[in-house]
Amino acid sequence: MESEDFKLPIGSPAIEFDLLGVDGRNYMLKYFLDREMIVVIFTCNHCPYAQAYESRLFRLAKEFSAKAAFFAINSNDDIKYPQDSFEGMKVRAKEKGFPYPYLRDETQETARAYGALVTPHVFVFDKSGRLAYQGGVDDNWENEAAATKHYLRDALAELASGKSVTKKTAPVIGCSIKWK
Repeated sequence: MESEDFKLPIGSPAIEFDLLGVDGRNYMLKYFLDREMIVVIFTCNHCPYAQAYESRLFRLAKEFSAKAAFFAINSNDDIKYPQDSFEGMKVRAKEKGFPYPYLRDETQETARAYGALVTPHVFVFDKSGRLAYQGGVDDNWENEAAATKHYLRDALAELASGKSVTKKTAPVIGCSIKWK
């Protein structure tokens, strides 16, 4: 599914969440609002698009770790998609070495509040806690080397250098959120 039919307008305040991470800790957005950027990624274990973008997201998280807090949130129905269960998330996070918290949105309230459409769907909030970018990672999920537009990296680089984001939205492509 490819879309740019976003529900959360640019400039919206960051939406609070209180979600359990695979490390057993609860994470609340408000404890990270002192960071220059907050990156919220709706993702999951089973989607081939989410899997294809994982290593790119890991590298971006490491590259911008001094200025940004990254969060991955799995909101998928784990009854119909058992590979997206909390136990499955723990296994994937350990196997892949997630460099940021991997959180479970069991009620799907967080995904609904953000208007998450697919996995992956990225939301970037600036130092004032306002939505500065939302959309996809880049323009080629199948072949990273063939990507010519690096939407997320460009947005993060602009914010990190104190600039406004030039391209505030970009299409998301991925598997639809698996609603209950």
